[in-house]
Amino acid sequence: MSRNLGILTAPIWKENPIFFHVLGVCSALAVTTRVSNALVMGAAVTVTAVATGGFVSLLRPVVHRSVRLLVEMLVIATFVILFDVFLKAFAYPMSRQLGPYVGLIVTNCILLGRAEAFALKNPVWPSMLDGLGSGLGYSWVLLAVAVFREALGAGTLLGFRVLPDGAQPAQAIFLPPGAFFLMGIFVWVLHEVRRRSR
Repeated sequence: MSRNLGILTAPIWKENPIFFHVLGVCSALAVTTRVSNALVMGAAVTVTAVATGGFVSLLRPVVHRSVRLLVEMLVIATFVILFDVFLKAFAYPMSRQLGPYVGLIVTNCILLGRAEAFALKNPVWPSMLDGLGSGLGYSWVLLAVAVFREALGAGTLLGFRVLPDGAQPAQAIFLPPGAFFLMGIFVWVLHEVRRRSR
């Protein structure tokens, strides 16, 4: 039980894929202008990571090492396409808002990295827990960045005004350099917290 808990929680904080491995940064910069976008993108990556971890682990006894990367990419692409179709069918406005970024989850290094480093060497349940932890770790970072970007850049959170009347939103935070700067501050703060807690 404690091993499974460790597998689940490690990617959420101690080995966060964005903050401590700098993986998945492109989408973190692209979709964090709104909290709603970050929630959907986080859900997409989490669902895909859990399913990919489980399937890659399940297939590992029958997949030859020479074709493992191809199989892993096919598994990832299959679940990303399924999520994209689901989004188009049940939340079309959100699908339009996210544009190509849901499809680009296929190229997210977090998914392939966890499939290679963990799911290929472990049983199904721990692999799914690792995928869940990686997805949740990715999601909370997206959410944290999106809260700051939407609040400071648009003056709203989930459509509700949060800046006082007369306050001007900082439009620069909506631009990619603003997101990059904000992400850099987060990485620096969390590295400092981690260093001091040792």
